[in-house]
Amino acid sequence: MSSSTKVYEEQLYQIWKNQNFSSPLKTTSGLNVEIQDSGHHDSELAGPDFKHARVRIGNLAYVGDIEIDPTYADWKNHGHNIDKKYNKVVLHVTLTNHTNQHFVYNRDGRKIPTLCLGDFIDSEITSTFEEKVHKKEIADNKLRCTPYTDQVTEEQKRKFLATLGVDRIRKKVDRFYDRLCELTFIEQNNIREPVVTYDLTPEFRNKKFTAEDFHSKTTWQQLLYESIFEALGYSQNKSIMQKLAQSVDVQYLSKTFIDQPIIQIEASLFNIGGLAPKITEFNKDKVSEYVRNISQSWETLSKIYDGQTFDETDWHFFRLRPHNFPTVRIAGGARLINEILNKKLIEVIITKIKEIKNYNVLINSIRSLFIVKAEGYWHNHYVFEDNTNMRIKYFVGAARADEIVINIIIPFFILYFDIFHQPENSRRVLKMYHIYIQKGENRIVHDVADSLNISDLLRRTIYTQGMLELFRNYCSKGKCMECEIGKVVFE
Repeated sequence: MSSSTKVYEEQLYQIWKNQNFSSPLKTTSGLNVEIQDSGHHDSELAGPDFKHARVRIGNLAYVGDIEIDPTYADWKNHGHNIDKKYNKVVLHVTLTNHTNQHFVYNRDGRKIPTLCLGDFIDSEITSTFEEKVHKKEIADNKLRCTPYTDQVTEEQKRKFLATLGVDRIRKKVDRFYDRLCELTFIEQNNIREPVVTYDLTPEFRNKKFTAEDFHSKTTWQQLLYESIFEALGYSQNKSIMQKLAQSVDVQYLSKTFIDQPIIQIEASLFNIGGLAPKITEFNKDKVSEYVRNISQSWETLSKIYDGQTFDETDWHFFRLRPHNFPTVRIAGGARLINEILNKKLIEVIITKIKEIKNYNVLINSIRSLFIVKAEGYWHNHYVFEDNTNMRIKYFVGAARADEIVINIIIPFFILYFDIFHQPENSRRVLKMYHIYIQKGENRIVHDVADSLNISDLLRRTIYTQGMLELFRNYCSKGKCMECEIGKVVFE
């Protein structure tokens, strides 16, 4: 459990114990809830958060346990549904329940009502959550050497961070190469995803790949597609986004384009991802044209899809700004897939790298390819069939486009040009990395820069990537004496 999640849960425990509610409680299904005894909280014991509580739900009184989670999906994510210690839970309490689910199920299959506290808490209380989480994260991100970093010259800091920044991009190139080899082997041997490592050995491990093995356009498209989706998922949803891209793969999508590629891509992604609503659950007069369109499209597309499907509980909405909800990110991703498959995005970028000589122009030109303006249904929706008064301007904004270019496009094309023996173009891509000035900031980077007193480097990508490498592979692991800054400070 992350320290941020722990802070959130501690706040929820206090609200539950003190009964700081703005209005009478109801379950998500509409039953009145009266707390007669909030129960006994013992953080040292494994199992439900509050034991021996007394609550009235509707017309029935219950004596049992209460489990409190930040989000509805945590019930399954934390394995409570298969853990016998949770068999006596009588109420599942969450801060958010974006899909408005009415029940969870215990190991024995008993239905447990859910209650969404977010509907009954004053905004003043919830606003303190972010402040406390932020303070905790800042404390966690401080370097041990913070009081002594003035002993290290700025030139030493810059040199070490630049070295780490290059190391970091090379690790990404290596990771992309490993995945490209997997995709190539899978395609050459007609293996269906998902696969596990042992399915690819020993033949895979013994295979010597050459440039000739990597001429399939499909494998490069798939590598770019699933990498972009992982980036669009942020930390909370990156794994499920990547799995979705591996399931709804390029080979499947190439069969689906008829006359409305965006609708067909979205129909596949939302339905296979388990996020699309079932129109049978709505009054026919209240179903939007968009939802009817993707439902009708999926009726046809489902006949040619026989892969893995997912559930809405696989997705995380908790602590995400609505602009970052997976629904919005998938909508943006669908348009980028269309660019990859129908508008030759890879070829377009290759041409830009070869022909645009001014590096700043080149960077801006490539960045603009990944800024996706909002349109259509998702212009005023964060989730299905729930209009928002705040119009969404971008599915993918400039800061996230920077993240995609830095973490995906640059290592992707370094790899591409290295494989096909084009060292001059590979050097051009690496030069982009050295001079890249990004628009957004990362909290870890901000805190590390603060600790090292080098805030002027906050947007210089090679240094910010070096700071991430420093924090994650040295500071957070206590490897101070393996760090060039630590050696100066502590020896």
